[in-house]
Amino acid sequence: MASLLTDTLFEARGQAPAPSKDFYQLLVTKKEVIFRWWKISLRSEFREARPGELRETHEDFLDDPSLQIQIAIVFGGDTLDHIFNMCRGNYDFLVRLPDPLLLYIMSYLDLEDIARLSQVSHRFETLCNSDKLWEMIVQNLSGRITSEMRSLAHEVGWKQFFFTNKIQLQLQLRRRRQMKTESSDSLSD
Repeated sequence: MASLLTDTLFEARGQAPAPSKDFYQLLVTKKEVIFRWWKISLRSEFREARPGELRETHEDFLDDPSLQIQIAIVFGGDTLDHIFNMCRGNYDFLVRLPDPLLLYIMSYLDLEDIARLSQVSHRFETLCNSDKLWEMIVQNLSGRITSEMRSLAHEVGWKQFFFTNKIQLQLQLRRRRQMKTESSDSLSD
């Protein structure tokens, strides 16, 4: 499974915490951790500072607390934990899947599983609440979506549309039809 990984496993860019304006880049490849920095300062002692780069193997990175602290300061503890896992060979393949594929897979989950999955991370919360997912779920369950249903779903949102019971849905569709006929009647007068 690890052979399916691209050479670059992780990449992040960021700015150091205020008041610093320094810019950092972090790359994790299959074999090494690469930390790059650019000093941005108006101070005369830093004007001649050139960009820097530090390359370490995964094993060396795991034994280098000074680089670990620097990464935690710039990118946060969660990023540092993620890099530790990659350097130890623990890859999260689910994170690497593109959103359309994840949405397709998620559209076949039970509602309870979708609710649990939304609590895993910000990315999954966003995906679990996305209109695209709920549109796919409605499509899977109903098989056929009329243009009238699609129009109502775009108005109220696909998730709300899914959780609206059939009687309420029929009532809303009937009201929309009445409003359209009344507006077309008033235009013809």
